Amino acid sequence: MSEKILVIGANGQIGTELVMALRNIHGSDSVIASDINDPGYAIRHSGPYELVNVLDKDNLHHIFDKHRPTQVYLLAAILSAVGEQKPKIAWDLNMTGLLHILDFAVEFKTAKVFWPSSIAVFGPNSPQFHTPQYCVMDPNTVYGFSKLAGERWCEYYFTKHGLDVRSIRYPGLIGWRANPGGGTTDYAVHIFHEALKKGKYQSFLSADTALPMMYMDDAIRATITLMDAPADELTIRSGYNLAGISFTPAQLTAEIQKLMPGFEISYAENDPRQAIADSWPKSIDDGYAQRDWGWKLEYDLADITRDMLTNLKNMI
Repeated sequence: MSEKILVIGANGQIGTELVMALRNIHGSDSVIASDINDPGYAIRHSGPYELVNVLDKDNLHHIFDKHRPTQVYLLAAILSAVGEQKPKIAWDLNMTGLLHILDFAVEFKTAKVFWPSSIAVFGPNSPQFHTPQYCVMDPNTVYGFSKLAGERWCEYYFTKHGLDVRSIRYPGLIGWRANPGGGTTDYAVHIFHEALKKGKYQSFLSADTALPMMYMDDAIRATITLMDAPADELTIRSGYNLAGISFTPAQLTAEIQKLMPGFEISYAENDPRQAIADSWPKSIDDGYAQRDWGWKLEYDLADITRDMLTNLKNMI
């Protein structure tokens, strides 16, 4: 059976790249991109597009009825840093939007749903190093506890309704094709832009703040690999841990300086995003993803740095 794939939140950091990857695999007409705003040129001119507000239940129902998707990727969300500025709006979008999708997926018999979770589900009392799949989870941000609640809803719909929902706890994501969306790990994207534009950067995180990160190419590959995996081989229906690589702003700076020796960094004090980062894991154990669907990382820090600078040079 041919797939009909609906991607909601197609204009974001993940969606921009995921839509094009899915169109390359399934064909342009099989992937409907959608977002609340008009898309960029590549998405608009490479396949079908719909204006969708995930909180507008009637509009969303119409889109499901029109396209009858076999797969849905729900990427629309308010991320960690922005969520702390607009907590109730973030909760509403992140939770209500998910519940709308889960309900319509059941109603229209959608075969598979993907919803992204995050390492933000962990908190200050979670193990900080090699954080396991199952442990204490006490997130202290709206984004974090909306993702934790979302995981519970996804597992509930799988158990109660048989809905094939799949999810990844993404680490911080680094990519050059789209701007980041207001997350605590965004420094690892901004730093490359500022290195090329100004030759210097002020980090809002301290020099020794280690966080799990992942290159966007790896994240997209992981997402599609999980969605292609046989359902009976999946043992996690909340959100799979995904490790990536862990590094600090100082370590990333040193890698950039190998290619741009004159690059300089400074560090801001008392940025509220520091407290968020301090509550998150330093490294992740993703053994379940490796075992269940063969996950394997490809990009290390040197690969990421080289690829980011090479591609951004052509854009800035």
